[in-house]
This record gives sequence, structure tokens and C-alpha cells, in this order.
Amino acid sequence: MFGLYNFNKKNEITMSNFSNQCSKIHIYFFAVSVCLILHLDKIHAEPFSAGTFEIFANGKLQEVAKEPKQVRVVIAGLNHDHIHNILRQYNKGKVDIVGIAESNKQLQLKFGKQYHLPDSIFFDDLTKLLVLKRPDAVLAYNAASDHVNTVKICAPLGISVMVEKPLAANLEQANQIESLAKKYHITVLTNYETTWYPSYQEIYNMVKKDSIGPIKKIVVHDGHQGPKEIGCSPEFLSWLTDPILNGAGALNDFGCYGADLMTWLMNGQKPIAVTAVTRHYKPDVYPKVEDDATIIIEYPTSTGIIEASWNWPFSIKDLEVFGQKGYIHALDNSNITMRMRENLSSTRKAQPLAAPINEPMVYLTAVLTKQIPGTDDQSSLKYNMIVMQILDAAKRSAKNGTRIIL
Repeated sequence: MFGLYNFNKKNEITMSNFSNQCSKIHIYFFAVSVCLILHLDKIHAEPFSAGTFEIFANGKLQEVAKEPKQVRVVIAGLNHDHIHNILRQYNKGKVDIVGIAESNKQLQLKFGKQYHLPDSIFFDDLTKLLVLKRPDAVLAYNAASDHVNTVKICAPLGISVMVEKPLAANLEQANQIESLAKKYHITVLTNYETTWYPSYQEIYNMVKKDSIGPIKKIVVHDGHQGPKEIGCSPEFLSWLTDPILNGAGALNDFGCYGADLMTWLMNGQKPIAVTAVTRHYKPDVYPKVEDDATIIIEYPTSTGIIEASWNWPFSIKDLEVFGQKGYIHALDNSNITMRMRENLSSTRKAQPLAAPINEPMVYLTAVLTKQIPGTDDQSSLKYNMIVMQILDAAKRSAKNGTRIIL
């Protein structure tokens, strides 16, 4: 049948047994129909759907990849300034937010106006919202101390949760979250900005390839000039600088990054001891909490140093790893320097991350749809329970002036 039509010098479709007066556009659609009829067997008796199959110039019907379906999410809370990240994604159509639970009407109005959100998306009560919408997951953008309450509501309904770092305000709350996750068989993940840094992933890959030998020391610097100094919102500051609602000051806020990265690089190994020193450089600005913390983490064959502060002269998130044969330094999210024992050095930019570990919602979708396990990585509950043990030990060490053995 395909011999009925051929191509002339202008690559226009003609058919010898049709009248020359036939419209070429009609002939094109006839050819498409023929292709569909001849290749129905390749559809395996499934209905033809636009976007699933394409017809190519060779007349063959070929299946094309479909983008994964977005998971339906509910937002719990609007008093964490990281909420802007997810709402920007929503405006771009990259996340399907089916509801936002926030009891503060002023925050509803503020974000509704800023991101052009319909009034119908807002709810005062999380439980009612979940029962009505039955989302795939809840994203918690509330105070760290409220994470446990969010999981208490979601877990019995079988709804998984992703919280903004840290997992909880304290270890006791983290233990409750872990128990609920196990009892109701839900996934609880923790989102860190640095999880999506290409430079950090490249360092991890290089370490796994033994490019610098066994790890001997890890140094992490995290922080900025201070949350008030950089203009964080009053709603965010009200709990971020509270020892109960946040669990600490800079120690929790930025110490969690280093603890998470070290747990990841050490393959989930639990430290043997933690020692910490905290400072209160700005008691007039942050009267309730420390604004600087240095944490030393001991492993059997290596040492980690976390420098978390609200007193840096600029915003900083970097990672240094010293191995037996060399050194790698991620200066930021993309730039890396490397130096080997022979004093050979190099500088380069990390390659962009590939899905599904390139951004939070893509990762969350992959975990919930069982494409990846999400059990042994920076976001996993397993690793973040170790993070909470490190932070708890650091707080006790700083308070008592002792080395805490885990």
C-alpha cells in the first residue's frame, strides 16, 4: 500500500491513482490515517492518546516518552520564608498545589496577592483540607516544632510528608516522627537547599570513586550575616529565633546542613562523639538563642567540622573534603577546586544534576512512585534521624562543656 504514494523533487506527497486536482493537505491526512491503520497492532489494543505516539517521516508509529504525572500536594503553613521557592514553582506550572492550610489570614492575603492564588486554595484547618482533597503528599513550611504535629495529622491518613530542614526542633520530636512513619508506613523526607547543589553531588561521586582516597576530614561552612540582617520576614523570625519553636538558633538553622552532608558522605555512619561550642555575639539582636556554633564530629577514621553562624560577612554554603590523596572544595553550588598530593590543582564547574535528583518536586515524585527508594540519601528519614542525634549532642555539649559520646 505504501507504494501508492511517493515524493517529488519538492518533497511534496503525490498519489498516482488520485486526481491531480486533489488537495495536497487532504492527501497528507490520508497518509496519516493509513499509517495509523497499519500500526494499530503496535498500540497493543490501547486507545490512541495525543502526546503518547508520534508518526515520523518513515511512516512508522513510535511511542514517545511521557513526562511523569505531577503529584498532588498540600502546603502546611506559610511562615517559613522558603515557601517562596515552591510558590514560584507553582506559578510556573511545575507543582500541583491543591490546597494551603494556614490559619493566619494576613499570610493568606499576603501570599494570595503576591502569587495570584485563588481564595479557594486556602484552608484554616489542615485535617479538613486533607480529608477533602486527599493529596499524595504534604509539604511543611511551618515552624520546625510544628513538623511533628503535621506528621501526626498526615500519618493516620496514609499521607507522606516533606518538611523543610531540619526534621524537627529537637530529638524527642524527631523520634515521634520516626515512630509515626513506621507505624503508618508513610514516607517522611527533609528538604535541604544544598541537596540540589551539582557541586556537592560531584564531590560525593568523586569520593565514591576513591579519587582522593579515604576521607580524613570534612569541613562545612553555612550561614549568613543573620536572619534579621538579611531581611527575613517577621513571621519567620518569630519562630526561627525562638529556642522552643526552632530548637536552637544558628546551631539548628545551619548546623543541620553540615550534619546532613557528613552523614551522606559517610554513608549513614553514626559518629562516635560530638563536641560543640556556641557563642552569643549579638544578644541585643537575638536575645533568646546562640548566633554561632562550631561542632566537631568524630568518626572512627575521620573528623567533621561544622561552622554554622549568623555572623558571616556574607552568605556562605561550602563544603571541603580532605582525603588521603587529595582535597576537593565546593565553593558554592557549582564551582569546584581540587588539589592532589603532588600539588596538582584544577578548577571546574559541576555538571547540572539529572532527574530525579535535580530538584525537590521531581525527587519527591520519584520517591512516591517508587522510581527511587529515598531511604539512604540527604532527604531520607534514616539519615535525618542521625542529623537530629548530632544536633542534640551538640546542644548538650555546648551547654555542659563536655564531649558527648553517642
